[in-house]
Amino acid sequence: MSKFPYPENPAPTDAQLLSAIKRRWSPLAFSSEPIEAEKITALFEAMRWTQSSRNEQPWRIIYATKDDGEIFDQLASLLTQDNGYLKDAYMLMLVCAVQNFAYKNLPNRMHQYDTGAAAHALFLQAVDMGLVAHEVGGFDKEKPYELFKIPKEVSLLVMMGVGYPGDESKVDPALLKKRYENSRVRRSVTDFAFRGKWLA
Repeated sequence: MSKFPYPENPAPTDAQLLSAIKRRWSPLAFSSEPIEAEKITALFEAMRWTQSSRNEQPWRIIYATKDDGEIFDQLASLLTQDNGYLKDAYMLMLVCAVQNFAYKNLPNRMHQYDTGAAAHALFLQAVDMGLVAHEVGGFDKEKPYELFKIPKEVSLLVMMGVGYPGDESKVDPALLKKRYENSRVRRSVTDFAFRGKWLA
């Protein structure tokens, strides 16, 4: 368990939701404290049991912890400068998705959708165990294919840092204030849920 408090900024929801949904938060501060092996297993088990089209389970993860040394550094090297804070996390992941079904190698138009669902399951499991996670799209999209021998028919979606909460006092105060104020803003349900017909 981290010596730093969980970054509590619960969503101001209009309905009673699962605690993990309300508390899910993408932090800017991570602790390098090791994650217990059983918790890492639980994160991937949450992905494993996510629904997917034809039960294809197209998600693939390249991951490393700080204990893996060079492999962790290789993953960290993919991040843009703006996303460098993820390097403080104990675990880094490259989330990928196989583009085609195993059946006749037909295109799977759901591969990114299904992988996103699996990543969200991991997020909620992380929150439930007192961990935090943050995913970013800012990373080198070409280098991983050679570095990790990834087949070209695989999409590279996001990179993710997972770990225990870190020391937010080390984050730029103005950036932190802006994040806490802006990140809890969402569209109204009526802006995206249309009963019967599309509403402009």
